Amino acid sequence: MSRDSHETKPLDQITNEERARLFPIILEEYNPAWAKWYTEEKANLERLIGIENIVRISHYGSTSVPGLLAKPTVDILLEINKEMELSQIADILPSEYICQWRDIPDDPLMFYKGYHPTGFAEKVFHIHVRYPGDWEELRFRDYLIANPVAAAEYADLKRRLILDYEYDRDGYTDAKTDFIRKITDMTK
Repeated sequence: MSRDSHETKPLDQITNEERARLFPIILEEYNPAWAKWYTEEKANLERLIGIENIVRISHYGSTSVPGLLAKPTVDILLEINKEMELSQIADILPSEYICQWRDIPDDPLMFYKGYHPTGFAEKVFHIHVRYPGDWEELRFRDYLIANPVAAAEYADLKRRLILDYEYDRDGYTDAKTDFIRKITDMTK
């Protein structure tokens, strides 16, 4: 199934191979519009969930680091009040937010926005819902912003990895882990 296919299936009915072809790893040079996308989506989340239920919303990932090569996907960390159940967020958000419960420690609830049966929308978001904490992802972001040499090394790594992992999102993410772990260990 290609992006141009006229036959589309609902996302929950496509195979892993079709999903990989439909949603490949795409890398782009830094786009200042990503910060605006984040600001707009932050306002959406505050409106939908209620600011009183939110402790903090943060833009992280490569799109949050000025000048860094990135997948054009805005990662958002949504920290909610401990009084709120994670499942309530799934009930509140409209269907354009695709909910995925995850078995990853400290990241049990994630939403995808901008994924369609024909491919990516213009604006794509990954929203990670957690309770408040000291998150490695934010420390990694801050380190890359403050250290352009490390950011350039990370960009080079991503350029090399896309050659082998264009259609393997999990493999791409796993292959970056050692670099990310080295940085986050230094930030503790």
